[in-house]
Amino acid sequence: MSDRGYRRPRALSPLREHLRDTFWFAPTVGLLCAFAVWWGVSTLDTEIIARLQGERAYGEVSDLIKFADDARTIVTTVSSAMMTFIGVVFSISLVAVQMASGQLTPRVVRIFSRSRISKLTLTVFLATFSFSLLVLTSYESETDPKRVTSVPLVQSMLTLAMVGLSLFLFIAYVSATLRLMQVGPVVDRITRESVRMLRRMPGGERDAVPLAEESARVLYEGRAGVLRDVHVARVVRAAQRQGVVLRLIPRIGDYVVPGTPVLAVHGEGAPSRRALRYALSVGVERTLHQDLAFGLRQLSDIALRALSPAVNDPTTAVQCLDRIVQLLAAVVRLPLGPVHHRDRAGAVRLVQEGPEWSDLVDLAFEEIRWCATRSPQVSRRMLAGIDDLLVLAPEDRKGALSRHRTLLVRAVERTVPDVAEREFALVPDRQGIG
Repeated sequence: MSDRGYRRPRALSPLREHLRDTFWFAPTVGLLCAFAVWWGVSTLDTEIIARLQGERAYGEVSDLIKFADDARTIVTTVSSAMMTFIGVVFSISLVAVQMASGQLTPRVVRIFSRSRISKLTLTVFLATFSFSLLVLTSYESETDPKRVTSVPLVQSMLTLAMVGLSLFLFIAYVSATLRLMQVGPVVDRITRESVRMLRRMPGGERDAVPLAEESARVLYEGRAGVLRDVHVARVVRAAQRQGVVLRLIPRIGDYVVPGTPVLAVHGEGAPSRRALRYALSVGVERTLHQDLAFGLRQLSDIALRALSPAVNDPTTAVQCLDRIVQLLAAVVRLPLGPVHHRDRAGAVRLVQEGPEWSDLVDLAFEEIRWCATRSPQVSRRMLAGIDDLLVLAPEDRKGALSRHRTLLVRAVERTVPDVAEREFALVPDRQGIG
């Protein structure tokens, strides 16, 4: 295996990605932070009043009481209206997401759930609501500047600042939600996440390290689901303690059921089940954390729906092909296949199967090719994309591309009887019909 460019996985990287897939973590942290900030600011207000009373500045205290009373009306209005505002905003947003998932693909909901602006907006909205309620508890009925213990001056000003921040985030959130309903930003988001995943995935060469004879297999125990990712650091440590090499049998994105083998042990001894606990993450759907092919799967799904007779939107399919060609161009010279993860001493401890170049090319073009014969715009764009990849691909990877080009030409020749129309449909064009 070539170690150049290998990056050791961070121990908490799976947890970080799983939390990004949730929609509850950020708002919960925001509520806890709102309570902590309120407690700190409330203490500050109390100290301010105590210091002014100690200096017998009762006139300044009276002015602060009047200011706080005026701000109380605003804080009360904010606390009563913010929850209603949250409900209306996110109800409209859920309708927009539903429309986008129906027009593009249901997997687009994942983009919304991972959107930082969506989580930040909900977090700030809920924090503003809870903070305003806490501020209302700080108001006292006492108006005598000599007896009052606390005046929520800083609390009221901070509430107003949070309201202003909420309005600013509302504008940004609406803009981001509207972009989610457009094809271009959605496919661009999928592509950027896929390219980002490529940059943090280590490379590997096939059969670079000979493995000892397989001695045992570890069976999967847990709920059935899609293998989302592997806690690489944990598996490597478990294999290092036993002095063995573990080989992941299913690929990321495969559906696993209880009782099926998931890890093959090469060497003497096998890690305990406790050591491998939480090493594999299984969920209801695939993610882009370690799944190299999932980005292509999403783009292909959008293109197929666009080419269905019910939708008939070849321009959307061309936009997907643009991004598909971009992703294939990014991996055309990368080492694919098994990935070898090493411990600190440089010894291979985990072998993880990955898709081959032909697998990615089939995923990118096979299903779309079946529908491309009905649209010259799509067939022309696919031919141009394959021709561009043939220029970039090394000799050992041109075969898969040439195969799909030949199959596409044959399919168009069978489907389009008119010679002139057939010749037009087989002219490579990067814009489809430019």
